Amino acid sequence: MYAPLISRLNDLLLTTDRKQRLRITRSLMAANVFIACCFLQIYAWSIGYMELEDVKRLSGVIVLNILTWYVVLRSGLNLRFDDPAMTLPQILSALTIIVGAYSVTGPVHGSTMMLLALVLVFGIFNMKQKGAIIAGGYTVVLMGIAILIKIRTDPLHYPFKLEIAHFVLTAAIVPTISGLAAQLSSLRAKLQAQKDELANALVRIQILATRDELTGLVNRRHMLEVLGQHKKRLERSGHHRFCLALLDIDHFKRINDTHGHAVGDEVLRNFAKVVQSGLRDTDVLARWGGEEFLVLLNDTSPELANVGLERARMLLAEATTVAALPDLKPTFSAGLTAYNLNEALDVCIERADRALYKAKDGGRNCTVIRMGLTAADATYRSPTEPSTLQE
Repeated sequence: MYAPLISRLNDLLLTTDRKQRLRITRSLMAANVFIACCFLQIYAWSIGYMELEDVKRLSGVIVLNILTWYVVLRSGLNLRFDDPAMTLPQILSALTIIVGAYSVTGPVHGSTMMLLALVLVFGIFNMKQKGAIIAGGYTVVLMGIAILIKIRTDPLHYPFKLEIAHFVLTAAIVPTISGLAAQLSSLRAKLQAQKDELANALVRIQILATRDELTGLVNRRHMLEVLGQHKKRLERSGHHRFCLALLDIDHFKRINDTHGHAVGDEVLRNFAKVVQSGLRDTDVLARWGGEEFLVLLNDTSPELANVGLERARMLLAEATTVAALPDLKPTFSAGLTAYNLNEALDVCIERADRALYKAKDGGRNCTVIRMGLTAADATYRSPTEPSTLQE
């Protein structure tokens, strides 16, 4: 009954943003240290060790500090800074207040010293190495100044010998905590670097597993996964048509033998770019092996799919695939077919492969469309050879 109300109240007070919510919660948890300081003041006043005015002033500063940091975090102003948690500023303000409490709590001032360590511990897991050094140095210096002033102004409650012991204790404990915070910061940085390296390695592995290294296209293995997904979609809907085309660069071995493998690699890379530019965004071009490429032409018929292939053929004729050899104009032969519902993918690919071999046998630089096992093939010549043959 009350759960939704409590949830809405938490969202109102702490926001719905997970990270901001965590920052506000941590800040409010740290406020418990200040609340303890307030109770200490009240106790000191009740036994006559503090003036009521001092209690009011210090308690007012504490409440103002808590509210200020809550408003900064709740309003999102903290997001403008490099450290959205604002760990160091919060710790420095807390240390300042505690040293102030140390200076006005009279005979019970020694009990505030443990609060210094507690505040530093709150920041130990968030502070960076530089911040930890600053917080530790700030605490020792500020505490030393406060002790010197109180020894001179209130020697009765702040006797020299006792305050020297307090300072030595502060100078020993605070740097130790700061050093530990610095070590943890360094460890966090190393762990984050390792995490980033692992994430980058995972991305590279995923790319290597799905992409051809030379052309950047989808590789054979991943293309089979993509085809499997399209096959399942077609089986579920019955309306998701697609075609497959096998492309083979004409006389590629001759290019390699004549100009070398470096030129051959450049031809493959630029061939992939040009053909990709002639296809639709929904089509998928994969390097199938060697100089062969497989194209998934999505949601179309063979005749319309061939429009995309011919567009790629025209772009290829106009493009410069090798900068040093502008007259080198590679062409391609293609075998195109439509996927039939409920047939095995390898059957469809085999049909496209047969059509490709027929295109090669028919003089290359053309597309052969094979409609089915029994239907006649249609051969579409290069735009430079506009004749269309029908068997």
